[in-house]
Amino acid sequence: MSENDKPALKLGDDKFAEMMLFLKTPINQQNHRDYKFGDSELRELQEGIWAMPAYLEDDDPYSLFFLFTTIDSGEMVVAFAEGTRQDKQLKLGQPLTTGAGLNSLFAQQEKRAQRVLKFLNDISRADEAEWHQIVD
Repeated sequence: MSENDKPALKLGDDKFAEMMLFLKTPINQQNHRDYKFGDSELRELQEGIWAMPAYLEDDDPYSLFFLFTTIDSGEMVVAFAEGTRQDKQLKLGQPLTTGAGLNSLFAQQEKRAQRVLKFLNDISRADEAEWHQIVD
């Protein structure tokens, strides 16, 4: 069986949680506006870490944020973090792989997860990023 015969990974699959999107060019002050999702724009939380909502609704306690961040290898990846509200403030949880974050969103808001995946796939198709499987 060739590699092409493997079934495609889908949102919600356990193996999809192992997928990470690696950017070819890091996010910076000059290009961060190129990565808008809906009406949301990336904001720099600290040097090398950019965030914006992937799903955030006033009437839903669940929220998920894109985290464009530099990892130990020096590469920038698209990760996710779930948000929790505390005294009208949002606190971001531990980073999740791209796939794990999408699976989390898929379990809560299937259509939004599909929109977020399309956004990330568009970045990949524009040759600005590549999907890789992360092995522990």
